[in-house]
This record gives sequence, structure tokens and C-alpha cells, in this order.
Amino acid sequence: QVQLVESGGGLVQPGGSLTLSCAASGRIFSIGAMGWYRQAPGNQRELVAVITSGGSTNYADSVKGRFTISRDNAKNAVYLQMNSLKPEDTAVYYCYLDIRVSTSGSGTRYWGKGTLVTVSP
Repeated sequence: QVQLVESGGGLVQPGGSLTLSCAASGRIFSIGAMGWYRQAPGNQRELVAVITSGGSTNYADSVKGRFTISRDNAKNAVYLQMNSLKPEDTAVYYCYLDIRVSTSGSGTRYWGKGTLVTVSP
């Protein structure tokens, strides 16, 4: 009923920039928090950034000052602007949205399928 589509990953040189996008479609009543995780080879999935329904943001220490998360409620979308990229930012990035599909009940966390970001000379 709800699908998330991610885009924007790719290969970039150190110091470069990329913007990831994630948009939800389907039966959506409201969306709470949105965010991004990432998982590098051999590592556990880690939280990169989160934005609440009120617009408050939080970032992993490793990306503060370089990454910016934003949301467009009209488009049911979340974005991650990544600047000054480093090789250690290489990972598969996953978006999530906490979505309510009706007026009753609590939200459900939906995940994107992931998009690969590779930072390499």
C-alpha cells in the first residue's frame, strides 16, 4: 500500500556533494519522523540524520556540519544534502518514514530499499 522510492546515490570524489531523495506514495494519512540510516560493508546500520514532523533535526556526530536533512510534506518526501563527502561516507543509505495510513492506530516505519553512495578518487 505504501512504497518508498529512493534516488540520488552514485559515485563522487572526495570533497564532492550528492543529494539523496526519498518519496512515499500510496495510502498516507500523515507522516511523523523521517530519516536516513547508512550501512557500510562489514558495519552495522547507523543513524545518519532524522527530522521530526515539527522540523527538528538531529545528526550523527560524523556528519554534523556536512549533511543537511530536509522534508517536503506536500510531496511526502525527505532529502539528504551531503557536502564535503569523505571516503568513510561510502555506504548504502536507507531512508525511513513513520507513516500513518488512517486516523486510528499508530504509525508504521517504512523503509526504502537503499541507494549506494561511493566516495572515491
